[in-house]
Amino acid sequence: MLEMRKDLFADERDDNLNVVGKPIQRQDMPGHVTGLTRYFDDHAFDGLLHLKVVRSPHASARIRSIDVSAAMRAPGVKRVLRAADVPVNKNTLLSLIGFGKDDEPSLAVDKVHYKGEPVVAIIAETEAQALAAKALVRIDYEPMPAVFDVEEALKPGSPVVNETYPANYFEYHERFDHQKLRFGDVERAFASADMVIEHRYQMSPIEHAPTETNGSIAAPEQNGRFVVHSCAQGLFFSLGTTAKIVAVESNRLHFIGGTVGGGFGGKVDSLTEPLAVLGAMMTGRPVRFVLDREEEMLYGSPRGAERIYIKDGLMRDGRIIGRYIRSYFDAGAYTRLSSYAAIKCTAHLPGPYWIPNVASDVHVAYTNRCPSTAMRGFGITAVDFALEVQMDRLAEAAAMDPMEFRLLNAYRDGDMKPHRRKASNTALIECVQVAAGKANWPISEQGKRQSSLVGGGAAERGQIPATVLDARGQIGRPDTRNSGPTQTLPAGTSRIALSKQPVMEGARDSRAAPTQVPRYEPAGPAAAAPPAYAAQPAQAPPAPPSPYEPVAGQQAPAYQPPPVPTSPAPSGPSQTQHGAVRFSSVFGTRRR
Repeated sequence: MLEMRKDLFADERDDNLNVVGKPIQRQDMPGHVTGLTRYFDDHAFDGLLHLKVVRSPHASARIRSIDVSAAMRAPGVKRVLRAADVPVNKNTLLSLIGFGKDDEPSLAVDKVHYKGEPVVAIIAETEAQALAAKALVRIDYEPMPAVFDVEEALKPGSPVVNETYPANYFEYHERFDHQKLRFGDVERAFASADMVIEHRYQMSPIEHAPTETNGSIAAPEQNGRFVVHSCAQGLFFSLGTTAKIVAVESNRLHFIGGTVGGGFGGKVDSLTEPLAVLGAMMTGRPVRFVLDREEEMLYGSPRGAERIYIKDGLMRDGRIIGRYIRSYFDAGAYTRLSSYAAIKCTAHLPGPYWIPNVASDVHVAYTNRCPSTAMRGFGITAVDFALEVQMDRLAEAAAMDPMEFRLLNAYRDGDMKPHRRKASNTALIECVQVAAGKANWPISEQGKRQSSLVGGGAAERGQIPATVLDARGQIGRPDTRNSGPTQTLPAGTSRIALSKQPVMEGARDSRAAPTQVPRYEPAGPAAAAPPAYAAQPAQAPPAPPSPYEPVAGQQAPAYQPPPVPTSPAPSGPSQTQHGAVRFSSVFGTRRR
């Protein structure tokens, strides 16, 4: 139920909204409910051919030989495509914008790296004939070792999954093995905390299961162009990808889409368009390539599995003073969009909470599983789930009501985020207050009086702390895969110092019960004092350049672009660095 609250942030909101909050009918809704909407598969063509692919039965194997002679002689077969027929047989979606290396073939060459990888394509007069010819293809495989666990994949000596990235991790800007975020000193915070709590969270791959499976129809036009009816969610991404793989100018392709029978992110990859266009080019006839339901469920890219470790330093008054997150994205055998998901994840940490010391290491690992891709909120949804479950566990450990615990730790406007950005329009406090009211969840009078507009950015909350450097002068601890092996905690394991075990008064079934009056003592002036380690002053803004004053009789100098700003030199102890950033984005700049 949508509720427009006029009493909150009235001065920050534009009330001249034309769509939000108003009963506007979607322009495509009448077609959907009357069955008149035309999807890609509703377009009929004379002489339509059908394409089906032969997929690998192995997660990892070397291809010794391929025999397609029987399939080529099968009734109705017009063409059999192999890797050598694909003009540019290696691609990655994000390489179109210069991010990442091409690593995935349209048809496997000499190895397969996941169960279901396409090896041979059959084009026949009917779908049944194409399926019958598939059964006649003979492929001799030599099974090879496989790895299915992200942390196992990153260990030295693990089977190489992706030869383009032989260490089994995505290389950011061809230099970094993962996304790193550092803000303050988490190790010092853990040493100062009353409790240190760590949990491991494991997410499984999720299939989008759209009503309309992935597919497309490509047909030659009379002017040397090809028209493509596609279910693609990113139509121009798919057009660019296809043009690159079939090696034609993009203006020779006419992609028509816009109506998707369910996608949710699973139709961002171009799973069918390149081979459909290639088939149309080689046969001169329209070619339809549609995944059946089994292929969609087994080999359509899922939301990638994620493993997340969250370690928090917690004070007895409920303040979180340090948070470290180590996360692994399971890319599957090829990159697709997992590298971008890791960037989104890093940009989202540590959640909507102000924590003075934050660090994270987010890895993208290759395994012999089906490549993963986008799904609604990918890169965010799983870590948000983990963070909020962790918040409930922390509230329980601090013997606090979970609503009150979130109010205490929520961002206020003006707080400094770990990405060196000031928080604005935060509103979590107001959301908690409204949600508690709707659910009849009792919160204290003090909690009801709090506001996201009050208390933010004060003292330590608005400063950029010193950043710890390791022995090599680099940011953060040397905890990359080149260091010692990482420790693995079983799922659901807690790590709480026994000498600091919280008292769970009133708990039921090991969970704190909501009460009319919160059991904790609100943080007083003494409890609100800063931790033992002193925060560093905020980084001073650079002085503006002096205005140019021409000298009489001389011409003004030619315009020179301003120099690229550089990080200021460390002004504190030799082992610290102010405002240091290792957060990167797709374009190598600090963007949100």
